[in-house]
Amino acid sequence: MTDVVISGTGLYTPPEAISNEELVESFNAYVNRFNEAHRLEIEAGELEPMAESSAPFIEKASGIRSRFVMNKSGILDIDRMCPQLPERSNDENSVQCDMAIGAAREALERAGRSAADVDAIICAASNMQRAYPAMAVEIQQALGAGGYAYDMNVACSSATFGLQAAVDAVRSGSAGVVLMVNPEICSGHLNFADRDSHFIFGDVCTAVVIERKDAAVSSHQFEVMGTKLQTRFSNNIRNNFGFLNRADERGVGALDKLFIQNGRKVFKEVCPMVAEQISAHIDELGVPVEELKRLWLHQANINMNNLVARKVLGRDPEPAEAPIILDEYANTSSAGSIIAFHKHQDDLKSGDRGVICSFGAGYSIGSAVVRKV
Repeated sequence: MTDVVISGTGLYTPPEAISNEELVESFNAYVNRFNEAHRLEIEAGELEPMAESSAPFIEKASGIRSRFVMNKSGILDIDRMCPQLPERSNDENSVQCDMAIGAAREALERAGRSAADVDAIICAASNMQRAYPAMAVEIQQALGAGGYAYDMNVACSSATFGLQAAVDAVRSGSAGVVLMVNPEICSGHLNFADRDSHFIFGDVCTAVVIERKDAAVSSHQFEVMGTKLQTRFSNNIRNNFGFLNRADERGVGALDKLFIQNGRKVFKEVCPMVAEQISAHIDELGVPVEELKRLWLHQANINMNNLVARKVLGRDPEPAEAPIILDEYANTSSAGSIIAFHKHQDDLKSGDRGVICSFGAGYSIGSAVVRKV
């Protein structure tokens, strides 16, 4: 079987950020205006008043302190409460394409590769800004890469599912060097007027180069020992936005056309599934848990990550064993585990092993066990 490595990773971080304090100030201004506008209904018991949020509540509930976004002013404007991203002409690079190019260039540089070496591109993300043509094909053209390209969406697990697809392509010989990118504009599908979720997401793009081990030239190589995927249908995380919405006007603009979740059920049901998958995966590959150096987990919630790591390791993890980046980036959907991997890999030694794992809507779970070359 062909040995495959991750030879480079890249990260594009938007230039604007919103702290919890800024987000709360905007949200509470919206709440106060709403409650005042509906004061009579609230006093009559016909309508529940909206509750204010707070920065300490957000950090305690999630571990998030800040988030990067593609547009700050539109989100904080209580008359708008969503990013302001003007449409571009069809002759310009799309927003997600530009994000992907930024991350891809760093990944290619770390891999010691050029765009001309790439013969397959997978764009894996929770939401594409259009149905077609595929974002990946546009990215392919903008980079000047050859071969083929396609999009895929498995929500927050898109990157690990994309990673397996890339590994399979290299092993089968259908591609020699695969670029997998994850442009996530999560602020575009987040309800900033919802107290339970308005703080969750941020925007970012990650990129990973996957290629044959015997052809790789990078000094940042991680051999992919194995990948494992799992799905189980659940409605506990959902977004019903789509092209059929106009076929029933009653639902246009409804809350379910943005991100919705039952957070408590997700926490209760997903954490055991993730821990069981990781434990089973390393066991299948003969990796003793005592020799596992790092868990690069999906960055949805610090309490989820700590619980998963505790179940896998059988003890509380040290900070370096399960690094957290969501305090700065928030939940970036599929990109979260890759950000953690990108930022917390260079200190590992040859032979050290770790697990990249993401999980989310579906339910979906993807894991990749890797070994530093």
